[in-house]
Amino acid sequence: MSDIRVRSANDRRRDMRLAAGRLGVDEAYISTLVETFYDRVRSDPELGPIFARAIPGDWGPHLAKMKDFWASVALGDTRYDGRPVPAHQKLSDLKPPHFAIWLALFHHTLRDTAPSLEAVDFFMEKARRIAQSLEFAISGVPPILKERRT
Repeated sequence: MSDIRVRSANDRRRDMRLAAGRLGVDEAYISTLVETFYDRVRSDPELGPIFARAIPGDWGPHLAKMKDFWASVALGDTRYDGRPVPAHQKLSDLKPPHFAIWLALFHHTLRDTAPSLEAVDFFMEKARRIAQSLEFAISGVPPILKERRT
């Protein structure tokens, strides 16, 4: 007989939150990260106009949704309710090269704000996967084929 232990979703979320906490990542840090990052996105000459067209008015709801998104990614929180792929597919101006800019801005924001170097690595690993998924959804070119073309 196998000694396999099945962990509940609540146990997995608790473990995620504890692991993130050891890196100094909590809800307060995620709020700082999102606010700082999107200030930089709005100021960026490439990304700023794309996001300004997508979110022409009050950024409050978008920032709240992004805080929930990153809390789900980093802490296992369950508040996030969204579909990132269709939302990004609607942005006709968003092209694959923009994801490199997005990742660079995110990385710079992490370097400037993260509570630890491990937190930078933690978030960047997740951000790279998210960017790859969204880029693939928009371009239709799988990352492995993109790498072979370069």
